[in-house]
Amino acid sequence: MKRALLMPKLGLTMTEGSIADWMVGASQRFKAGQGLFVVETDKVANEISADGDGVLLEIAVQIGETVPVGTVIGYWEDAADTAATPAAGSGREVAATTNRTAPVPARPTASPAPALSARTGSSDPAVPVATAASTRIIASPYARRLARERGVPLDRITGTGPNGRIVARDVPEAAPQTVATASARTAHNAPALSTESQPVARAASTAPDTHYDLIAPSARQATAARRLAQGKQETPHFYLALEADVSALISLRKEINDAALGVRLTLNHFIVKAVIDALRKHPNLNRVWSDQGIMAFRRVDVGIAIDTPGGLLAPALTDVGGVTIRELAARLADLAGRARAGAITAADQGTPAITVSNAGMHNVTYMTSIINPGQAMILGVGSIRGVFRPDDKGQPVLRQELGLVLSADHRVMDGVAGLEFLNAIVHCLERPAQLLLH
Repeated sequence: MKRALLMPKLGLTMTEGSIADWMVGASQRFKAGQGLFVVETDKVANEISADGDGVLLEIAVQIGETVPVGTVIGYWEDAADTAATPAAGSGREVAATTNRTAPVPARPTASPAPALSARTGSSDPAVPVATAASTRIIASPYARRLARERGVPLDRITGTGPNGRIVARDVPEAAPQTVATASARTAHNAPALSTESQPVARAASTAPDTHYDLIAPSARQATAARRLAQGKQETPHFYLALEADVSALISLRKEINDAALGVRLTLNHFIVKAVIDALRKHPNLNRVWSDQGIMAFRRVDVGIAIDTPGGLLAPALTDVGGVTIRELAARLADLAGRARAGAITAADQGTPAITVSNAGMHNVTYMTSIINPGQAMILGVGSIRGVFRPDDKGQPVLRQELGLVLSADHRVMDGVAGLEFLNAIVHCLERPAQLLLH
C-alpha cells in the first residue's frame, strides 16, 4: 500500500523545514534504522531514519525546498507489500508499483508517518544516495550537505570525528574538478552557477556592469532569515541595558583556573550560570507566548548562540536548573563541539525561554539582539571595558564592566519584571562566589 512521508515536527516551535538531503533514491529499498532524508531548520539538521524495511516510491519535495510541518515529502511502501515484487532496479517493479497505486493528492496535512523516527544519536551510519547499496559512510548531516554543495565525494574524505565520522571541518572547500570547471567558465566569460561560496549569476546580465553578484543562500540561511524577520515583526520587543561590575568575577575565575582543579572556566560559563540562577529566582519569566496561550515551562532550558561553519546556531542546554558550574562547563563544551561538527539533534532544541548570545570576543560594548522565534528573551553580552568609577569617597577607581542588553517579549512580561530579571543576573555576576554554591 502506498503511504506518505511527512515533514516531521522536530521541536516545539518548528513550523517548517527544508530537505537538506535525500539519502535514498526513488525506487530504492531501505532497511530499518537506515537514514532516509535530512531535515534542516534554522536551528538544527536532523537525519530521519526508518523504523521498518520498505521501498521509496516517489520523492515529492526536492533538496533545498522548504515546506510546512505535515507536508507530504514523498511516498513509500513497506516490506510486506513489496515482498512479492521483483528486486529493486528492474523496470517491472516500478511499473507494477505505479499501476496498482491510485494517485494521492499532493502534500496533504496528516499525522506523522509511523515508519519514521528522528535519529537521536549522532554516530549512526548514513547511506549516500549514490551508494545506498554499497559500504555505508558515517557523516554528519551538515558535512553531507557541505560535500554535496562543494562537489566533494564523501568516499574521498577522511573523517576525524568519533569512529571516523566525517564532520564539517573535514570537507575541503571544493573538489579539484570543481575548481577547474569554475576557472574554465571564467576564461570564457560565463558566470559560474553557485554554491554558497560562488556567485549564482550576474544580476541584470544585459547591463554593462552591475557591481555586485547574487549569492544563493543555504536552506538554513533562508529559513533563519524568514523566521527572524517574522519574529521581529510579530514579537513586540523592548530592550533593557545594564552594566555589571565583573572585577571580582575576573579575579575569582583566575584563581580557580590557576588552581588547576581539572576544569577551566570561562566568563561565559559564569554568565550562563547567572542566567540559570536568575530564571530559578523568577520562574514567572520561564515562559513563552504561543497562539494557544502562555506556555509556562517546568524545567530550566537555556539557548546558547554558537558560531559554526554553517552560521549561527542556538541549541539549548536542557534541564540545567540544578547543575553545578563544573557540570555546566562540561555540557556547554560538548554542545558547542557537536554544533560545530554538525551533530546537533532535535533533542538539543529543548524549550528555552531565553538564549544567551555572547559577542564579547568581537570587541563590542553592547549588542541588541532579535528574540529567537518561540522564545521570550535573548541576552546580548558585550565586551569587558575598563572604566573609572567613583568610590564611596568620590575617588576614581578602575572597574571592569560588562555591557548587557536584554531583549524581551512585552506579551510575556512588562518592563518592571524584565528589569528585576536583568538585575538578578547582574547581582549574580557581581557576587560570583554564590554561583559556585549551587
